[in-house]
Amino acid sequence: MDVLFEPGLVIRRRKRAFAYPVDGADFLLRRVIDDLVDRLSAVDRFFARAAAVKGWTPHLSEALKFSGKVGEVVRIEADKFFLGPDDGVVASDDRLPLEPESLDLVVSVLDLQDSDDLPGQLVQMRRALRPDGLFLACFAGAGTLAELREALLIAETKITGGVSPRVNPFADVRDAGALLQRAGFALPVADVDTVTVRYEDMFGLLRDLRNMGATNPLLGRLKRPTRRELFLRAAELYRERFADADGRIRATFNLVWMAGWAPHDSQQQPLKPGSGTVSLAEVLRPREGT
Repeated sequence: MDVLFEPGLVIRRRKRAFAYPVDGADFLLRRVIDDLVDRLSAVDRFFARAAAVKGWTPHLSEALKFSGKVGEVVRIEADKFFLGPDDGVVASDDRLPLEPESLDLVVSVLDLQDSDDLPGQLVQMRRALRPDGLFLACFAGAGTLAELREALLIAETKITGGVSPRVNPFADVRDAGALLQRAGFALPVADVDTVTVRYEDMFGLLRDLRNMGATNPLLGRLKRPTRRELFLRAAELYRERFADADGRIRATFNLVWMAGWAPHDSQQQPLKPGSGTVSLAEVLRPREGT
């Protein structure tokens, strides 16, 4: 398995960000959690036991409890720091301490984009589900921060004559659907929610990413400090290429949603390839007898 991310760096960055929280910096996480609860509301079922995998804050588990759709919620976090006074389980790497067929629901928000073993994590979560249990997750997908990537790449090429990786190589929605199928989920579906956030300048975006704990975690990143000239040139390019009429710049977050069920005899059988299409809402729609 190729290692893309520096071991432990994502955890350290998020610990630092959450130790000194900035009001509103978790706007993207809260939006995703609200959307997840909305998607669960479309399922006519009560989930007796759920796992909230690496939600980083209590917001995910609290939202599940208050949704009225879930009974017990087990928090699984990357470090005891994120659990705080709450009970839960620590899983600092891609191995998840989940008992086979022990859960009715597994959810994950804005974590899987930083996994070196996304296929392996999906397999572990599918095995942890009881038959006809639901997996629902959201991660940052291909096209996320495309504007920032382009501005930094061009600026670095012009100033240094080379490039270093500065933005994650995000998976796209087709990858997500294929990985769900490969992991053994029934009725796998993936879709994309594109969120555009506007800033005064590139440095406002970089501040938000730092306050989210979402700055560059790549193992191959440039380890020495980046020249100020490069960032100034990148900010100019960003504004030239991706500013609206009022001068504010755009930043894109493509949020890939994944849903799949642990196989069960009661489930409808998938159509032959190419014989139809189905949306995530349709897959989450209640089935007879559930």
